[in-house]
Amino acid sequence: MRQRNLIILIGFMGTGKTTVGKALADRLKLPLTDTDQEIERKTGKRISELFREFGEEGFRDLESQVLKQVLDGTPGVVTTGGGVVLRPENVRLMKETGWVVALHASEEEILRRLAGTADRPLLLGDVRQRVSRLLNERRGLYDFAHVRVDTTGMTVAEVVDKICRLAENEAFKPDRSRPS
Repeated sequence: MRQRNLIILIGFMGTGKTTVGKALADRLKLPLTDTDQEIERKTGKRISELFREFGEEGFRDLESQVLKQVLDGTPGVVTTGGGVVLRPENVRLMKETGWVVALHASEEEILRRLAGTADRPLLLGDVRQRVSRLLNERRGLYDFAHVRVDTTGMTVAEVVDKICRLAENEAFKPDRSRPS
């Protein structure tokens, strides 16, 4: 059953999930959980190490396990890794559990934001080519979200304002109480 007090941010890398998630959680006075940080905390390893050690498929297994734990009905804002949508069971769980917001940005904006980022395992080699290929491969995978926000050229505050306005339109009212 979809929780009215759980916002899940999805989107391609570089669309602003982590940065926007922090600001949104602060604005709504809700706890923030970042699934990538949670994976790193649980394993004691960086995402790039996990990719090297287990490969992408092994990492996606860990990601799915952590997502199930995080989406336990606790109120909050959850930010996800860009590839969380690659598994249908993750998509189903997110859609049924919370209010899903897909962040989007133009390819050029994503490349600008990712410039100088060295610790993204899926961006080894020609970054422009990899981003373009991954965007094409994932086209449509974020469409299940309840709403979509294009972050291109927007400040973090503007994105948060837009999400809050959309939440009001959806009659989303954060319930800050913890389930008993």
